[in-house]
Amino acid sequence: MMTSSSVVPVQNSDVSMENKNEVKTPVIESNAENNNDARNDESSKPVVEDNGPRDEGQQKQFEDSQGDLPEDATKVDNNVSTNQVEKNDKPEGTENNNADKQVEQNDKPEATENNNADKQEEKPGDEKKDDVLEKKEDGPKDESENAAKNKVDGEPQVENKESESGETKANNSDDKEKKSEENSVKTDGEKGEAQVVEKEENKKDEKTDQGPIEKKDNPPEVFPSGAQSELLNESTVQNGSFSTQATESKNAKDVQGASQPQNQNTYSWKLCNTTAGPDYIPCLDNLEAIMKLRTTKHYEHRERHCPDNPPTCLVPLPEGYRRSIEWPTSREKIWYRNVPHSKLAEVKGHQNWVKVSGDYLTFPGGGTQFKHGALHYIDFIQQSVPEVAWGKRSRVVLDVGCGVASFGGFLFDRDVLTMSLAPKDEHEAQVQFALERGIPAISAVMGTKRLPYPGRVFDVVHCARCRVPWHIEGGKLLLELNRLLRPGGFFVWSATPIYQKLPEDVEIWEAMKKLTQAMCWEVISITKDRVNGVGIAVYRKTTSNECYEQRSTNDPPLCKDSDDPNAAWNVPLQSCMHKVPAASERGSQWPEQWPARVGKPPYWLTNSEVGVYGKPAPEDVVADYEHWKRVVSNSYLNGLGINWSTVRNVMDMRAVYGGLAAALRELNVWVMNIVSIDAPDTLPIIYERGLFGIYHDWCESFSTYPRSYDLLHADHLFSKIKKKCNFMALVAEVDRILRPEGKIIVRDKVEIISELENIFKSMQWEVRMTYSKDKEGLLYAQKTMWRPTEQETITYAIA
Repeated sequence: MMTSSSVVPVQNSDVSMENKNEVKTPVIESNAENNNDARNDESSKPVVEDNGPRDEGQQKQFEDSQGDLPEDATKVDNNVSTNQVEKNDKPEGTENNNADKQVEQNDKPEATENNNADKQEEKPGDEKKDDVLEKKEDGPKDESENAAKNKVDGEPQVENKESESGETKANNSDDKEKKSEENSVKTDGEKGEAQVVEKEENKKDEKTDQGPIEKKDNPPEVFPSGAQSELLNESTVQNGSFSTQATESKNAKDVQGASQPQNQNTYSWKLCNTTAGPDYIPCLDNLEAIMKLRTTKHYEHRERHCPDNPPTCLVPLPEGYRRSIEWPTSREKIWYRNVPHSKLAEVKGHQNWVKVSGDYLTFPGGGTQFKHGALHYIDFIQQSVPEVAWGKRSRVVLDVGCGVASFGGFLFDRDVLTMSLAPKDEHEAQVQFALERGIPAISAVMGTKRLPYPGRVFDVVHCARCRVPWHIEGGKLLLELNRLLRPGGFFVWSATPIYQKLPEDVEIWEAMKKLTQAMCWEVISITKDRVNGVGIAVYRKTTSNECYEQRSTNDPPLCKDSDDPNAAWNVPLQSCMHKVPAASERGSQWPEQWPARVGKPPYWLTNSEVGVYGKPAPEDVVADYEHWKRVVSNSYLNGLGINWSTVRNVMDMRAVYGGLAAALRELNVWVMNIVSIDAPDTLPIIYERGLFGIYHDWCESFSTYPRSYDLLHADHLFSKIKKKCNFMALVAEVDRILRPEGKIIVRDKVEIISELENIFKSMQWEVRMTYSKDKEGLLYAQKTMWRPTEQETITYAIA
């Protein structure tokens, strides 16, 4: 894989250099025709608060609400065992990224109040800790002066714009006649957008076309905490009782049988020069690596082959690209120009996969096995096996060979979350169609390696004519499904061997009968769907080891006890079965029904286990959930000015327990939770809660098409990557997977926030808000349609 430098030194004139010692206070800026609405909408106006002097020794961070976490939340078990990560030698939990100075909540514990009281003589400007709203009544000058006196390490910096109808600006203002400092307002007449930044050192001569600026009395608090809440100080407890995926996978590979490019600090961008064009996926389109493969018998050419030096170029847009259609309309139709591929419509149109209709690609909701609609097919499965109980007992589904993912798309109507996967193969852009429709999907293949999920996490695995040869080579691929399926979970198989009598079908059916019996899978139902003219077989995985012990032959064999079923990162497939867990271990019981399971710690977590943030693991999970509910409610929903009707596909790039996804579950969004391979392995907890996710190494490209996600959330990810691998490559990857007009929320160290702000501006992104305080910060930005004009000189080719 050859690369060239796509980032070269240049001074970007669009990056405003700001005085980092000044305090910026957000103000309201309203279009004339929207003044009344702006006055009445207090829910979207942020307040930048400074609550007086801080004790640098306190391990506290700023919170989004009048928080009430207990004082002992900061206590850490000093006897926590840690795991050294062999691959990178930098376990995610061991970096003291957030332990220096963190910002306390607005409602401080008693100890915090005492510390503030002790410091009042030193800083008389801070008369009481919760008087920010009162200061607002006294005018902006007093507020700014007090904030300047009271700040310790950082300061609020807010820069807000509006480009979407229905979005509200995250600004707060003062009466025009009370101004003692200049509000600098730049208005774009064509887009109706404005950038508002209040600067303390400027004076009176401001002129705007927006009319009088209104002051709000009780705006919401909008600024999330640094790393997490005061309870969630991960860096001080390292990995808790959880091992990491890197350790698990390395150990598994040892039983069975990093490069760090220099960071680049320059911000000039070029377009990727690839034969894949706008559809470039670096780890799947690496022709140099694919050409060196000795065989492709097991679809090795469809597996991940990441370049040694990840690209730092930007992927071009398809000609005529436009903003994606919103959910749920997108399930039925998408813009043809956004995914300009018609081959699948020509090949599968008669099966109602996808059709071309003018400017649109339309999806009648069908598939090879459900030409008359997915909902009928879904309901027919439950009629055949009532115990499936979609949306109650069965919440998280894996759909193998998903096509355009209509099965998963319509399971949303039954409150089911489906992880759809299919390879990047001759079925042109099938996963890209799914993502553009707003349906979860990744590009993956069942080849020679385990899929990047923990063992025993899926309630149901589904295959409808998925073209996977389950019966060959000792059933190695079906045994991989056995690893992924919960004990007592269902395998739903809809394929021609079930209902056709052609010689090949009969041969496959007999082989599958023999294999599933040997695996102790029970046949629950074999039925014929007369509407679609197909047959469906439903199997259930055993819930005990008794059947394994009673088999006349140990074939397929049981895996060695040393083979970890959760090890899944680049681990070769094995033709063996893992034992059913003993009582009280994960997998020995079925989770609670949905939605009860989302809010409760899994039964298999014990108080003797230390969580990621230092408290007993069950308490850790609950506290994480409560924290993110406050952040979402008080900040993300109302404070940042996000029009959530435009958000469907969300990625939490550094999930821990899935708290953000759980807090967003009432919205029409789905969240892909990413657990880094060198982070504490909490992905099984995420699945146990009825959510889903995947293991990943952010030193590599993610297995998705460009322009896949509407919103990315990165909580202290960039600071960790900066110590491990190519920082600019991660920025380019973020640009690749984020849609134009998509958003990113970054929470990180203040120096990372400052650096990213300059980088995003160099990419012509709109920086909507930055906030920094006590060395922690938040950045909210929106990608634009801008692409560089210069192209790379080296071609990244694909097979």
